[in-house]
Amino acid sequence: MKSIFIIHGTEGYPEENWFPWLKKKLEELGCNIFVPQFPSPPIVPAKISEWFEVFEKYKQHINEDTIIIGHSLGGVFTLNLLETLKQPIKAAIFVGTPIGVRPILNYDRDSSFSGFSFDWQKIKTKAQNFIVFQSDNDPYVSLGNGEELAKNLNVELSFVPNAGHFNEKAKYLKFELLLEKLKLIL
Repeated sequence: MKSIFIIHGTEGYPEENWFPWLKKKLEELGCNIFVPQFPSPPIVPAKISEWFEVFEKYKQHINEDTIIIGHSLGGVFTLNLLETLKQPIKAAIFVGTPIGVRPILNYDRDSSFSGFSFDWQKIKTKAQNFIVFQSDNDPYVSLGNGEELAKNLNVELSFVPNAGHFNEKAKYLKFELLLEKLKLIL
């Protein structure tokens, strides 16, 4: 059974945005879905070490069939996680992920999470498939982040016009395109 992780972003939680919808759709396909709750207090910036502590209890579900989907800061965590993995996973998917290309609304807070320094050569060896989603009107993460992330991973950007930050505020309670692309990987 494939294990799929959905990693929320800053001030996020498992029941927000398109996460419950995608979880239900993937469970119907026989996948084992995890949507962990990470500490992300609104005033004090999240600490990546605390996110790794939370993720530790899920490590036994990481293998060559695992898929990790990171939304916003969850994508930054996913990049850092990939750098630490011993074996490659099936896929890593990034949705509205900040990687340091300004403008980023919460640049200082996001930068303090882990910095924006990534070992792209190592990361590229840790997943068989990469997908990067980015919109042109994301109020938090500029389009340049998605373009640069896709370039660093040697994949084509999955550009979605007028999708905002792919969150509830942008009316993203479903994410059909993500589900379509996941089905191709599954």
